[in-house]
Amino acid sequence: MAKRFSVSEYTDGILGGNRVMLSRAITLVESTLPSDQQLAQQVLDVVLPHAGRSVRVGITGVPGVGKSTFIEALGLHLVQEKGHRLAVLAVDPSSQRSGGSILGDKTRMNLLAAHPAAYIRPSPAGRSLGGVTRSTREALVLCEAAGHDVIFVETVGVGQSETAVHGMVDFFLLLMLAGAGDELQGIKKGIMEMADAMTITKADSGNEQAARRARAEYQNALHLFPLAPSGWSPVVTTSSAVSGQGVPEVWDVVQRYVQQTRESGYFQRRRQEQNLHWLHETIREALETRFYARPEVARQLAGIEQQVMNGGKSAFGAAEELLGL
Repeated sequence: MAKRFSVSEYTDGILGGNRVMLSRAITLVESTLPSDQQLAQQVLDVVLPHAGRSVRVGITGVPGVGKSTFIEALGLHLVQEKGHRLAVLAVDPSSQRSGGSILGDKTRMNLLAAHPAAYIRPSPAGRSLGGVTRSTREALVLCEAAGHDVIFVETVGVGQSETAVHGMVDFFLLLMLAGAGDELQGIKKGIMEMADAMTITKADSGNEQAARRARAEYQNALHLFPLAPSGWSPVVTTSSAVSGQGVPEVWDVVQRYVQQTRESGYFQRRRQEQNLHWLHETIREALETRFYARPEVARQLAGIEQQVMNGGKSAFGAAEELLGL
């Protein structure tokens, strides 16, 4: 049985930059055991005043766009050239049948994972649509308290719930491929409207011209969108994680965005709005958990589900019946 640590052991380790204790604390916040959740909240309450000083960057893109390779290239630039301490929260897809995950992001970023200034935490997405788990934001706070001043949150990239990660980061980066047949017709308005920048990846090995063409087409398309509340005009770049070409420029864009939004006051205002959003999200999740945990609901749920499946009761009527228990 794994040893349980005290609140002070967790917090002292986290604030002291102990990576092992940071990992154990993230495991604690990911646990669904009520006792672990209670302990996790106590730990979070202590370290919260030491969090909030990082730049949070959400990174998404369809599978095959090279997210892990790009993140490693950009991450190495930050820790080796810029002197940052980086944490990467990489959420892996989970099997809807078994619930298992490969958790292969750390092995795909072996150079970055070996750097003492970088911390990579692969976590299973579970049944969370889009791959952003409930505990992702709490893990983010723990990483900040441990001294990481840049946080990457990598989504699964299934195109369904990027809104969740957008609601917890300062800057949202969308990775795209050139020559995939969707430069114009498949412009994904919803996700593109959330993006603060886009980079066309794999701009190498003879693909440079196609990447430049895709960059121009996406940049023109972005001009058709209304200006974001931040007042920032999204930027499109090209990059190659293999050659390193264009990777530092992506971070330059992030820095320009952070400077502009901090000067305008939008940066802090958005952080405050995100805190309120996560308050209400946590309330909704807690209410759902408590509802299903009620003995009377547990006793009658299976029977009512069977009636709904057989067409004997509408889903809406069944829900009202359960909620009235």
